[in-house]
Amino acid sequence: MNTAQVSGTPMPALDALGTALMGYVIVFVGIILLMIVIVVVGKIMVSSRKKKKAAAPVVTQIEETKAALPAAPGSAGKLKLYDTDPKTAAMVMAIVADKMGKPLNELRFKSIKEVK
Repeated sequence: MNTAQVSGTPMPALDALGTALMGYVIVFVGIILLMIVIVVVGKIMVSSRKKKKAAAPVVTQIEETKAALPAAPGSAGKLKLYDTDPKTAAMVMAIVADKMGKPLNELRFKSIKEVK
């Protein structure tokens, strides 16, 4: 701090104007940089969604092909998975069948949901 501020005398008008303008410039530059970052991140997100949408029809075609196939002999119908990957669901079904002492094809699982 300079001695004018410590002694209580007012700051000259040009110094006050310069300080205020510098503050405004710093704030606006910060806002502009933040806008640039938001636009760049938005474009990255949009491009990643387009890639996911392009890959989605392939999955749909595979699921349609699976739906058209007849069920395997001894199958008990469709299984709905909620927040669970197929590998984990298969492990759960195998463990349940083992604990019950029954073959897997005698059990019917309607859905498997991960409890969080």
